[in-house]
Amino acid sequence: MLQSFTRNYEDNSTEAGFQFTFYCDLCEDGYKSSFIESETYKKGRGLRGLAQGAGVLGSLLGGRLGNLGYSLERGGNVLSDRFEGMSPEWQKEHEKAFERAKNEAQQHFNRCHGCRKWVCDSCYNEDEGLCTECAPRQEIAVAKARADAMRRNIEETAETATVWKGKLESKTTVCPTCGKPAGTGKFCNNCGASLALAVCPKCKKENAQGVRFCNHCGASMAAPVTAKCPGCGGENPPGTRFCGGCGTKL
Repeated sequence: MLQSFTRNYEDNSTEAGFQFTFYCDLCEDGYKSSFIESETYKKGRGLRGLAQGAGVLGSLLGGRLGNLGYSLERGGNVLSDRFEGMSPEWQKEHEKAFERAKNEAQQHFNRCHGCRKWVCDSCYNEDEGLCTECAPRQEIAVAKARADAMRRNIEETAETATVWKGKLESKTTVCPTCGKPAGTGKFCNNCGASLALAVCPKCKKENAQGVRFCNHCGASMAAPVTAKCPGCGGENPPGTRFCGGCGTKL
């Protein structure tokens, strides 16, 4: 039975040799031990280069190396099912290699005197002799607290900030002459017709182009309305303020 000093480890061994990865109990970054060739495999089948590319030196690894072929094995677990068919000699080599790898990897971990976890250097507070979960580093805790406060202040300010002004509604002007979208100018983008508002010949109020009757007084927008003089009864053209016959104010 293989017993790891960390809570999580990964057995990377193959028929050709042995290698193990031990994970930090806090951040789960890992340390992979040196590759150890199997003497049983070399005697029985030859090396055949199967161990090529395997690291001969231990190295620090970030994270769990993805999920490819990864299986979580905890201390105290029996050997993986994939090693059941191996010879007793190989099994003995495997156990010895594991003890050797454990001793090698243990040099790269620290045991917290508070929670008893084994952690990597990044998760260990050397000044206190504790992991950073039991005793966070002061400068890091202060920086994180300030960053959290700044983030909250930014979010609170953003809630009350006016970042855009304008009208939400959008209208499309249709040319009364050609019936196509005319754009936002004074003349239609398609036919060049004027988009100026029409003036009612009776009440002088502005109306949209194409309106047949005034929206304000109901008078016809097409027929000119003459002004009848109250003094002499004479007809005056639209827009006249004084009678052309007697000068009476219209």
